[in-house]
Amino acid sequence: MPHDRRFRTRLALPILAVALMASGCNSGIGTEVSRAAARSVVDQVVAQRFPGVPLKPTTDCIIDNATGNEIVALATSAAAQDQEAAARTVLEIAQRPATVRCIASQDLPAILNTL
Repeated sequence: MPHDRRFRTRLALPILAVALMASGCNSGIGTEVSRAAARSVVDQVVAQRFPGVPLKPTTDCIIDNATGNEIVALATSAAAQDQEAAARTVLEIAQRPATVRCIASQDLPAILNTL
């Protein structure tokens, strides 16, 4: 039985990745599915790498400043449970000037309100 589960998991991941890529390119629903999957992995990376930073606004800034290809890569990382690939992508996006400005404008007030 465990062998069966691993086989199905290995088969499901490529199918999910292809579905995410195809749907992300062609429809609003596909884009939202990809963004939701990407958001889940970004939440995990932000919580782990930036403790104490407000999660939702930081994740929103990272998702909003990601390219379509990065959203798909993050969604694929979520499906494959590849935390390292996701972390590299999140940190790359987080270092962009537009993302830094967004995080500063969203998170700084939230942090100051907790003091």
